[in-house]
Amino acid sequence: MSTQPLAPAIQADEVVWSLPGVAPVLCYYRQGEGCPLLLLHSMNAAASAFEVKPFFDDMALKQPLYAPDLPGFGRSERADRVYSPDFYAQVVVDIIKAMDCGPVDVLALSTTAEFAARAALRDSDLVRSLTLISPTGFSRRRDSRSPVGARVHRILSLPFLGAGLFRALRTKPSIRFFLDKAFGDGAPEDMVEYARNSAAQPGASYAPFYFVSGQLFTPDAVGELYLPLKLPVSVLYDEDPNISFDYLEEVARQGDNWSLVKIPGTLGLPQFEKPSLTESALKEFLKNL
Repeated sequence: MSTQPLAPAIQADEVVWSLPGVAPVLCYYRQGEGCPLLLLHSMNAAASAFEVKPFFDDMALKQPLYAPDLPGFGRSERADRVYSPDFYAQVVVDIIKAMDCGPVDVLALSTTAEFAARAALRDSDLVRSLTLISPTGFSRRRDSRSPVGARVHRILSLPFLGAGLFRALRTKPSIRFFLDKAFGDGAPEDMVEYARNSAAQPGASYAPFYFVSGQLFTPDAVGELYLPLKLPVSVLYDEDPNISFDYLEEVARQGDNWSLVKIPGTLGLPQFEKPSLTESALKEFLKNL
């Protein structure tokens, strides 16, 4: 494993929070005016706040921006703990409380859309709106809380097997293979390099193995998380090789608080491939709140 500290993912101010039961959590931030926007990266073997970097660099957003490395990723704590949907939902709640700026707008990528929805249901006074980019949870899935997921995780946690598998996952060719799926013309080189360095940090396999074993997903996300939402929700999506949206339109039809916006020609990370269209969709949604 690398012993060199991971460089900042975003050129911005930084704050480190000691959340209840979690220490430390690093968050990039930029001052601004209006309701703050909390940006949550996705879950994968090399996830980090780098995934939301375009919101800082490529978009003329005026509101305060906050982008944490969630526990288990980036430059935040990577403890050998139990990672679960409840754990991450509470982390989101605690981050918003640490921001200490009233209700916030939350933007979440992929799997963290489920955590953000769970957090909004847990404490509705903290979240004004949700913007979900290529969210998971709109397809049929097996029960991630079944013994199967736990058994898979135990196998992945075996010292030699798990370490060998993660070494293979964190090689540059492997990371490029998976990231390229989200880009029509291939992933940016700086993103691949940062992901490789992030996945080489001590403790980098702990949280991803919970993701790989399916234990970070909610089996009935539609019924448990999405349909109960009463706050404004915007979904930005198009084609995603890893995610299906079987029930997305059905959910949107059942509540006038949902808006769906396709960002054409994108594969799950529109903030990189189509930053202008993503910015326009985000601004249009937020200005109408």
